[in-house]
Amino acid sequence: MSIKKASTLLLLLAMSLTLSAQSVNVGVMLPLHDVDGDGRRMVEYYRGILLAVDRLKRDGMDVNIHAWNVPIDGDPRPTLLQQGAKNCNVIFGPLYTKHVKVMGDFCKSYGINMVIPFSISGNDVDHNSNIYQIYQSPDELNTRAIQQVAEHFTEYHPVFVDCNDSTSKKGAFTFALRRILEQKGIAYNITNLNSSMEMFAKAFTLGKPNLVILNTGRSPELTRALNKLDELTDANSSVQITMFGYTEWLMYAKLNRDRFCKYNAFVPSTFYYNETSLLTQELTASYKTHFGKEMMYALPHFALTGYDHAMYFIGNRREWVQTPLIFLKQGTSGGYRNKAFMLIHYKTNGSIESVMY
Repeated sequence: MSIKKASTLLLLLAMSLTLSAQSVNVGVMLPLHDVDGDGRRMVEYYRGILLAVDRLKRDGMDVNIHAWNVPIDGDPRPTLLQQGAKNCNVIFGPLYTKHVKVMGDFCKSYGINMVIPFSISGNDVDHNSNIYQIYQSPDELNTRAIQQVAEHFTEYHPVFVDCNDSTSKKGAFTFALRRILEQKGIAYNITNLNSSMEMFAKAFTLGKPNLVILNTGRSPELTRALNKLDELTDANSSVQITMFGYTEWLMYAKLNRDRFCKYNAFVPSTFYYNETSLLTQELTASYKTHFGKEMMYALPHFALTGYDHAMYFIGNRREWVQTPLIFLKQGTSGGYRNKAFMLIHYKTNGSIESVMY
């Protein structure tokens, strides 16, 4: 996409939101184009930032936004020389790891907070005090989830269910959790979805609640496991079951909500999209009004992610719609890593709660 076309797109995006004044100068340096999925997702993220700025301006805050298209094959250095870049208080970006070092050095030189919103590799945040890294790696999330199981489910009897999914990448979680349980002297059982009901039932106990952990996050195997648990509990209502799942389960929640609640399911996540929230509904309607289309379906929703990030870094607001932010300083000279983590709890009374840790 040409610079002229990218500039036209950004102008259209901001047309319905009058962004002026000088109190807070904001830069957005992301792939803002319609060439591929990266661009379309980042355009939606940027639109969420614009919705937040509109809200902040209505609350009396002055915000000035500069937005630049930085595609995957682009060099961010010419962008950093653009008028207004060095005067930013905060810059959202980049999306790509290869752009982090150049942009990070620039932000450090001019005292600008640099918010890296999505997945990258590298450890620049450990050495650059101006970087805020929001993305948490699968290994970090696994560690947090294992910690929660080990600390908060000590009175449960763990039951690991082999779902026979050769494509699963959940072995890192289940094997590490089993090692922790063994170190703590907590007995557990392993069973298989293909086992007869008689053999399957032998893995469960009546003496305490059973904590069921599958070794896959896929929907077909989850459905089979839920069916198997239904058969088990229909035959013996005294069996108490709680499930500990994976973030992917949130994508299947509409289909499985009743059974998630039936089995007291806990789902680890760094976000929660609550479609019943009045603010979520308001932002969804506002997005369509301003931009003439619905938010794309994704978990988490990119526009709501942009909104939360902007409210935090521009408006200094700590409430969140979908994506909480809690930062931990990295050593004495490093930046800040997001450590927000929660369990989405589908309660047996039919309600859902998000519990921060």
